[in-house]
Amino acid sequence: MSATPGPSSAVTKQRADGARGLEPPRRETITGVILAGGAGLRMGGRDKGLVSFRDHPLIDWVIQGLAPQVGALVISANRNRDEYAARGYPVIADATAGFEGPLAGIAAVLAAVASPWILTVPCDGPCLAPDLAERLCAAQRDSAAEIAVASDGVRVQRVYALIPTALRTDLDAFLAEGGREVGRWYARHRVAVADLSGRLLAFANVNSEAERAALELALAAPEPSRG
Repeated sequence: MSATPGPSSAVTKQRADGARGLEPPRRETITGVILAGGAGLRMGGRDKGLVSFRDHPLIDWVIQGLAPQVGALVISANRNRDEYAARGYPVIADATAGFEGPLAGIAAVLAAVASPWILTVPCDGPCLAPDLAERLCAAQRDSAAEIAVASDGVRVQRVYALIPTALRTDLDAFLAEGGREVGRWYARHRVAVADLSGRLLAFANVNSEAERAALELALAAPEPSRG
């Protein structure tokens, strides 16, 4: 199979120059984005952000973990928008119908917010690392990257990402070309990886009833003895 041609050297240099011109991210310049716009197929079509987890909707756990790390917060959702809005944060729907994936939600947010950066997380990950934003910002600054994504030490967690709003036009073009895969869009840009190894639960998500039960059980278990 032949490799997909990458961007030309001129385009690569232009993107690198653009990365160097970005305002450094810090808490006050970041809008947190909770991605709750999916179809929830593995949950029987349920709106995952509103699924109960340890007696509260998943969205509430994610808000609790993300809000202290960012300057503003929005929710990307395509259903039950009034219920999400009751949390006190703006709700932004995709510009297109049909549950087109996380990039559609990210594109809609990039068009709506005023901050120079957004930090995206999924609505079904209730155990966010309290230093997620700090680690992503450090990774971006250290490498002068355009995008920073988190890694759990085994694999890259692509929807836990720090993205500049300056990439709005490029993402719109990618979607207009039929692109939908997060990894393929990232491949157009310089990406830094923030190492969050050893966080057993920070990237655990709830994609099914079995996963919900297993995660609730894991959180209820006592910490192992260190003595």
